[in-house]
Amino acid sequence: MSPLLPLPGARPPRREVPLGSLTGRPLVVRAGDGTQLHVEVDELPEEERAAAAAEHRPTVVLSHGYGLNLDFWHVQRLALRGRYRLVLWDQRGHGRSERGPRGSATIDQVGEDLADVLAATCPGGPLVLLGHSMGGMAVMALAARSPELVAERVVGTALISTSAGGMSANDYGLAALAPALRRVAPTALGLLARRSGLVERTRTLGGDLETLLVRHWSYASDVPQDVVDFTAQMIAGTSVEVIDDFFPAFDRHDKAEALSALAGGEVLVLVGDHDLLTPPSHSDEIVRRLPGAEHVVVRDAGHLVPLEHPEVVQDAVEHLLARAARVVAHDRAQPAALVPPAAERA
Repeated sequence: MSPLLPLPGARPPRREVPLGSLTGRPLVVRAGDGTQLHVEVDELPEEERAAAAAEHRPTVVLSHGYGLNLDFWHVQRLALRGRYRLVLWDQRGHGRSERGPRGSATIDQVGEDLADVLAATCPGGPLVLLGHSMGGMAVMALAARSPELVAERVVGTALISTSAGGMSANDYGLAALAPALRRVAPTALGLLARRSGLVERTRTLGGDLETLLVRHWSYASDVPQDVVDFTAQMIAGTSVEVIDDFFPAFDRHDKAEALSALAGGEVLVLVGDHDLLTPPSHSDEIVRRLPGAEHVVVRDAGHLVPLEHPEVVQDAVEHLLARAARVVAHDRAQPAALVPPAAERA
């Protein structure tokens, strides 16, 4: 049975600094097709580097979801920085990354981009990959593209609010919104993209439309208004053209067979019980293919569960990192000639 985590009775402070205000060392990584990707690296403080090297701590790479940017990971970044080397990146067309050439808005391409980011920022050493939504799909695409790299270096993976395929069957919670959508969104995404100037102005108005769309699709509980505002700002920062470019990619996404490449490391599969965009059934299917994964279903949570219930998510991530450390220790303890392939590790 999947554990259903109760919400904490009294939440500790959600963050110590304003949402979206964290920064790291900026890099520009050029993807294989020339697209410039914005990357930030949070290096370890000098006094922590020797201990981290001795313990072979993995670099933690965080990949955000559709319509968002790397600031999405604010709470988790705040909790992990100073203890782990962190790499965060804006997917193409999102945040400060370039959009890329026509036809490049595919899941396979973001998997290629993730490989380029890894090559530029962490060419050696163990890795833990955290992926939310489309970021999780990027991890799966990386596993399909480079199974040897994943088997040799990825000691932990978190697949949060994501899917390995079958997205064409989703109604994205539209049934409940149908009457309202007929009033506020009578055009399809393609038509919206062709009238993007009008749409971009409308998206900044806030109010009822913001509450309807952001709260409905992102959250299942009563999150603070500043979290809604932060979410709306990230979404508004992603052009309608990019939203439109990527949307068909989800129907074509099918990386179920690639999941086996992740089996050699520790895996966390986490989802909100009221996720309308990647419902819990998608996580169930991932766990069916990765039966050794930890499966966490968070109560009263929507698609953006790392922002909605950050303490619950961080607790699960900390457990993943602890398990990944044991994988690293196991590998380091084996004679080089006797280390089994990652897929055969217990």
